[in-house]
Amino acid sequence: MTCPSPRLARKHRMKEVVSNSTTNISQARKAVEQLKMEAYMDRIKVSKAAADLLAYCDAHIGEDPLIMPVPASENPFREKKLFCTIL
Repeated sequence: MTCPSPRLARKHRMKEVVSNSTTNISQARKAVEQLKMEAYMDRIKVSKAAADLLAYCDAHIGEDPLIMPVPASENPFREKKLFCTIL
């Protein structure tokens, strides 16, 4: 098996460097675009977001079936009671 000529090896390495460089530039551009989008987003404090979430939950407490259970007569998933009859 013969070794590739130094000229071909150098050319191959240069292609890899250019390819990696292009990939890195592309990834950097995507990251910059993402950061620009995030920079313009309106932000609120976590305490304000938590207070808003609690207020929403309190305002909709009557509509939440986990807090206010569905009446048994309206529950399609209730267990059916089976009665045994002795003949």
